[in-house]
Amino acid sequence: MKEYLFLFRGGEAMDKERSPEKWQANMQKWMQWMGGLQQKGQLVSAQPLSQEGKQVKGIKKTVTDGPFMEGKEMVGGYLMCKAENYATAVELAKGCPILDDDSGVVEVREIQEIIM
Repeated sequence: MKEYLFLFRGGEAMDKERSPEKWQANMQKWMQWMGGLQQKGQLVSAQPLSQEGKQVKGIKKTVTDGPFMEGKEMVGGYLMCKAENYATAVELAKGCPILDDDSGVVEVREIQEIIM
């Protein structure tokens, strides 16, 4: 099986106005989805990301605060999974709860092996 990285973008429109009950229900959906992947031996790892960050640029290694982008473009978390091929990975991504409110995006990327 190959490994794939899911990058979760956006999906934060409801978070600012979400009640604790709705937040809990949403977290339950995430746990069920990831639990299903884990039971099938497809989950490698997953974590949310802090909204704070730093960027290091260029040959001078200039450090700036960031990322500065619209919420819908910001990567809020990731998940690594195993799948037979891209089509299977995309089907797995379709079950992600971030897609439930139409403000989120799951970017699916294959992790390439580097042979040394």
